[in-house]
Amino acid sequence: MSASAAVTRHEIFQTSLITALAQGVYEDEMTLAELLGHGSFGIGTFNELDGEMVILGGTCYRLRSDGSVSVPDLSERTPYAVVTNFVPTISRPVAGPVTRQEFSAFVDGLVPSSNYMYALRVTGRFAWASARTVERQERPYKPMVEATDGEAVVRREDFTGTIAGFRTPLYESGISVAGCHAHVIDDERGWGGHLVDFVLEEGTVELCLGTDFRLRLPLTEAFGAADLSEDMSEEIKQVEHH
Repeated sequence: MSASAAVTRHEIFQTSLITALAQGVYEDEMTLAELLGHGSFGIGTFNELDGEMVILGGTCYRLRSDGSVSVPDLSERTPYAVVTNFVPTISRPVAGPVTRQEFSAFVDGLVPSSNYMYALRVTGRFAWASARTVERQERPYKPMVEATDGEAVVRREDFTGTIAGFRTPLYESGISVAGCHAHVIDDERGWGGHLVDFVLEEGTVELCLGTDFRLRLPLTEAFGAADLSEDMSEEIKQVEHH
Protein backbone atom coordinates (compact mmCIF):
# COMPACT_ATOMS: atom_id res chain seq x y z
CA MET A 1 0.00 0.00 0.00
CA SER A 2 1.48 3.32 -1.02
CA ALA A 3 1.52 6.32 1.27
CA SER A 4 -0.59 8.20 -1.26
CA ALA A 5 -3.31 5.55 -1.44
CA ALA A 6 -6.75 6.94 -0.65
CA VAL A 7 -7.56 5.17 2.61
CA THR A 8 -10.09 6.43 5.14
CA ARG A 9 -9.01 5.93 8.75
CA HIS A 10 -11.10 3.27 10.45
CA GLU A 11 -11.12 2.13 14.08
CA ILE A 12 -11.19 -1.40 15.45
CA PHE A 13 -12.03 -1.65 19.16
CA GLN A 14 -10.99 -4.43 21.52
CA THR A 15 -11.67 -5.04 25.18
CA SER A 16 -9.01 -6.91 27.19
CA LEU A 17 -6.18 -9.10 25.87
CA ILE A 18 -6.26 -12.59 24.38
CA THR A 19 -3.35 -13.41 26.74
CA ALA A 20 -5.50 -12.51 29.74
CA LEU A 21 -8.35 -14.66 28.44
CA ALA A 22 -5.94 -17.55 27.86
CA GLN A 23 -4.85 -17.29 31.50
CA GLY A 24 -8.40 -17.51 32.82
CA VAL A 25 -9.47 -13.87 33.20
CA TYR A 26 -13.08 -14.61 32.29
CA GLU A 27 -14.89 -11.65 33.87
CA ASP A 28 -15.01 -7.93 33.15
CA GLU A 29 -17.36 -5.01 33.67
CA MET A 30 -17.99 -4.09 30.02
CA THR A 31 -21.65 -4.56 29.14
CA LEU A 32 -22.87 -5.57 25.71
CA ALA A 33 -24.59 -2.19 25.45
CA GLU A 34 -21.22 -0.46 25.93
CA LEU A 35 -19.55 -2.83 23.49
CA LEU A 36 -22.12 -2.18 20.77
CA GLY A 37 -21.41 1.52 21.17
CA HIS A 38 -18.01 0.80 19.65
CA GLY A 39 -19.13 -1.33 16.71
CA SER A 40 -21.98 -3.20 15.05
CA PHE A 41 -19.83 -6.13 13.82
CA GLY A 42 -17.54 -8.41 15.75
CA ILE A 43 -16.75 -11.54 17.72
CA GLY A 44 -15.86 -12.44 21.29
CA THR A 45 -17.17 -14.30 24.30
CA PHE A 46 -19.23 -13.67 27.43
CA ASN A 47 -18.38 -13.54 31.13
CA GLU A 48 -17.57 -16.99 32.51
CA LEU A 49 -16.95 -18.11 28.89
CA ASP A 50 -20.70 -18.59 28.60
CA GLY A 51 -20.81 -19.04 24.83
CA GLU A 52 -19.26 -17.71 21.64
CA MET A 53 -20.23 -14.22 20.45
CA VAL A 54 -21.11 -13.05 16.95
CA ILE A 55 -22.26 -9.48 16.27
CA LEU A 56 -23.89 -8.78 12.91
CA GLY A 57 -25.81 -5.65 11.97
CA GLY A 58 -25.74 -4.41 15.55
CA THR A 59 -27.33 -7.58 16.96
CA CYS A 60 -25.32 -9.71 19.38
CA TYR A 61 -25.81 -13.49 19.25
CA ARG A 62 -24.77 -16.01 21.90
CA LEU A 63 -23.82 -19.45 20.58
CA ARG A 64 -23.81 -22.00 23.39
CA SER A 65 -22.32 -25.47 23.68
CA ASP A 66 -25.81 -27.02 23.82
CA GLY A 67 -26.34 -25.85 20.24
CA SER A 68 -28.66 -22.97 21.11
CA VAL A 69 -28.46 -19.50 19.59
CA SER A 70 -29.99 -16.55 21.45
CA VAL A 71 -29.88 -12.77 21.69
CA PRO A 72 -28.60 -11.95 25.20
CA ASP A 73 -29.67 -9.04 27.34
CA LEU A 74 -27.55 -5.94 26.76
CA SER A 75 -26.73 -5.79 30.48
CA GLU A 76 -24.66 -8.97 30.17
CA ARG A 77 -20.90 -8.55 30.16
CA THR A 78 -17.90 -9.61 28.11
CA PRO A 79 -14.30 -10.37 29.15
CA TYR A 80 -12.98 -10.23 25.57
CA ALA A 81 -14.38 -8.98 22.27
CA VAL A 82 -13.28 -7.24 19.07
CA VAL A 83 -15.72 -4.99 17.19
CA THR A 84 -15.90 -2.38 14.45
CA ASN A 85 -18.44 -0.65 12.26
CA PHE A 86 -17.98 -2.77 9.16
CA VAL A 87 -17.43 -0.71 6.01
CA PRO A 88 -16.03 -2.96 3.26
CA THR A 89 -13.00 -1.62 1.44
CA ILE A 90 -12.55 -4.84 -0.56
CA SER A 91 -15.31 -7.09 -1.91
CA ARG A 92 -14.87 -10.12 -4.15
CA PRO A 93 -17.09 -13.01 -5.28
CA VAL A 94 -15.87 -16.51 -4.47
CA ALA A 95 -16.68 -19.44 -6.76
CA GLY A 96 -16.23 -22.79 -5.08
CA PRO A 97 -15.88 -25.30 -3.86
CA VAL A 98 -13.14 -23.65 -1.80
CA THR A 99 -11.49 -25.21 1.25
CA ARG A 100 -10.43 -23.16 4.26
CA GLN A 101 -6.79 -23.41 3.20
CA GLU A 102 -7.60 -22.25 -0.34
CA PHE A 103 -9.76 -19.46 1.02
CA SER A 104 -6.99 -18.27 3.33
CA ALA A 105 -4.60 -18.04 0.38
CA PHE A 106 -7.26 -16.17 -1.61
CA VAL A 107 -7.67 -13.60 1.17
CA ASP A 108 -3.90 -13.23 1.49
CA GLY A 109 -3.87 -12.20 -2.15
CA LEU A 110 -6.56 -9.56 -1.61
CA VAL A 111 -5.04 -7.53 1.22
CA PRO A 112 -2.90 -4.57 0.11
CA SER A 113 -0.65 -4.88 3.18
CA SER A 114 -0.22 -7.43 5.96
CA ASN A 115 0.63 -4.68 8.43
CA TYR A 116 -2.99 -3.74 9.13
CA MET A 117 -5.90 -5.42 10.87
CA TYR A 118 -8.84 -6.40 8.68
CA ALA A 119 -12.39 -7.21 9.67
CA LEU A 120 -13.54 -10.16 7.57
CA ARG A 121 -17.08 -11.02 6.50
CA VAL A 122 -17.97 -13.97 4.28
CA THR A 123 -21.56 -14.59 3.20
CA GLY A 124 -22.67 -17.48 1.04
CA ARG A 125 -23.53 -21.15 0.73
CA PHE A 126 -21.38 -23.70 2.46
CA ALA A 127 -21.04 -27.35 1.50
CA TRP A 128 -20.27 -27.82 5.17
CA ALA A 129 -18.66 -26.12 8.13
CA SER A 130 -17.52 -27.31 11.52
CA ALA A 131 -17.54 -25.25 14.70
CA ARG A 132 -17.09 -25.59 18.43
CA THR A 133 -18.34 -23.59 21.40
CA VAL A 134 -16.91 -22.94 24.84
CA GLU A 135 -18.76 -24.17 27.93
CA ARG A 136 -19.62 -21.91 30.85
CA GLN A 137 -16.89 -21.99 33.49
CA GLU A 138 -17.08 -21.74 37.27
CA ARG A 139 -14.59 -20.33 39.76
CA PRO A 140 -11.77 -21.03 40.36
CA TYR A 141 -11.23 -20.56 36.63
CA LYS A 142 -8.89 -22.88 34.76
CA PRO A 143 -6.62 -21.60 31.98
CA MET A 144 -8.38 -21.58 28.63
CA VAL A 145 -6.33 -24.44 27.21
CA GLU A 146 -7.80 -26.63 29.98
CA ALA A 147 -11.27 -25.09 29.85
CA THR A 148 -11.59 -25.84 26.13
CA ASP A 149 -10.00 -29.30 26.21
CA GLY A 150 -12.42 -31.91 24.91
CA GLU A 151 -14.83 -29.45 23.30
CA ALA A 152 -17.12 -31.16 20.81
CA VAL A 153 -16.77 -30.09 17.17
CA VAL A 154 -20.16 -29.96 15.43
CA ARG A 155 -20.48 -30.13 11.65
CA ARG A 156 -23.30 -28.51 9.67
CA GLU A 157 -24.01 -29.58 6.08
CA ASP A 158 -25.35 -27.54 3.14
CA PHE A 159 -26.42 -24.19 4.58
CA THR A 160 -26.20 -20.47 3.97
CA GLY A 161 -24.53 -18.35 6.58
CA THR A 162 -21.93 -15.80 7.57
CA ILE A 163 -18.34 -15.99 8.74
CA ALA A 164 -17.35 -13.03 10.91
CA GLY A 165 -13.82 -12.43 12.09
CA PHE A 166 -10.58 -10.50 12.05
CA ARG A 167 -7.26 -10.97 10.28
CA THR A 168 -4.58 -9.69 12.63
CA PRO A 169 -0.83 -9.07 12.07
CA LEU A 170 1.71 -11.23 13.86
CA TYR A 171 3.02 -8.22 15.79
CA GLU A 172 -0.25 -8.13 17.74
CA SER A 173 0.31 -11.63 19.11
CA GLY A 174 -0.58 -11.64 22.80
CA ILE A 175 -2.87 -8.64 22.38
CA SER A 176 -5.17 -10.20 19.79
CA VAL A 177 -5.30 -13.57 18.06
CA ALA A 178 -2.56 -13.35 15.42
CA GLY A 179 -3.73 -14.63 12.04
CA CYS A 180 -7.40 -15.21 11.31
CA HIS A 181 -9.87 -15.56 14.19
CA ALA A 182 -13.43 -16.23 13.01
CA HIS A 183 -16.86 -17.38 14.13
CA VAL A 184 -19.71 -18.68 11.97
CA ILE A 185 -23.51 -18.49 12.17
CA ASP A 186 -26.19 -19.75 9.81
CA ASP A 187 -28.84 -17.52 8.24
CA GLU A 188 -31.58 -19.18 10.31
CA ARG A 189 -29.72 -18.11 13.47
CA GLY A 190 -29.99 -21.65 14.75
CA TRP A 191 -26.37 -22.89 14.65
CA GLY A 192 -22.86 -21.54 14.90
CA GLY A 193 -19.68 -21.24 16.92
CA HIS A 194 -15.94 -20.81 16.71
CA LEU A 195 -15.06 -21.70 13.13
CA VAL A 196 -12.88 -24.80 12.79
CA ASP A 197 -13.07 -25.75 9.11
CA PHE A 198 -15.32 -25.34 6.07
CA VAL A 199 -15.87 -25.73 2.35
CA LEU A 200 -17.51 -22.71 0.69
CA GLU A 201 -19.59 -23.47 -2.40
CA GLU A 202 -20.10 -19.86 -3.44
CA GLY A 203 -20.26 -16.49 -1.78
CA THR A 204 -18.78 -13.07 -1.23
CA VAL A 205 -15.78 -12.09 0.85
CA GLU A 206 -15.56 -8.55 2.22
CA LEU A 207 -12.66 -6.95 4.04
CA CYS A 208 -12.71 -3.79 6.15
CA LEU A 209 -9.25 -2.30 6.64
CA GLY A 210 -8.51 -1.05 10.14
CA THR A 211 -5.99 1.77 10.52
CA ASP A 212 -6.68 2.66 14.17
CA PHE A 213 -6.71 0.17 17.05
CA ARG A 214 -8.34 1.13 20.34
CA LEU A 215 -7.64 -1.17 23.29
CA ARG A 216 -9.56 -1.09 26.57
CA LEU A 217 -8.04 -2.91 29.56
CA PRO A 218 -10.19 -4.25 32.42
CA LEU A 219 -10.05 -2.56 35.83
CA THR A 220 -10.54 -5.83 37.69
CA GLU A 221 -8.55 -7.56 40.42
CA ALA A 222 -8.07 -10.66 38.28
CA PHE A 223 -6.65 -8.71 35.35
CA GLY A 224 -4.37 -6.67 37.60
CA ALA A 225 -2.99 -9.82 39.24
CA ALA A 226 -2.48 -11.82 36.03
CA ASP A 227 1.11 -12.47 34.90
CA LEU A 228 0.88 -11.15 31.36
CA SER A 229 4.64 -11.28 30.80
CA GLU A 230 4.43 -14.98 29.96
CA ASP A 231 4.55 -15.96 26.29
CA MET A 232 1.19 -17.65 25.70
CA SER A 233 1.44 -17.92 21.90
CA GLU A 234 1.52 -21.73 21.82
CA GLU A 235 -1.39 -22.03 24.25
CA ILE A 236 -3.41 -19.49 22.25
CA LYS A 237 -2.65 -21.34 19.03
CA GLN A 238 -3.75 -24.60 20.64
CA VAL A 239 -7.00 -23.06 21.88
CA GLU A 240 -7.83 -21.34 18.60
CA HIS A 241 -6.92 -24.13 16.20
CA HIS A 242 -7.53 -27.43 18.00
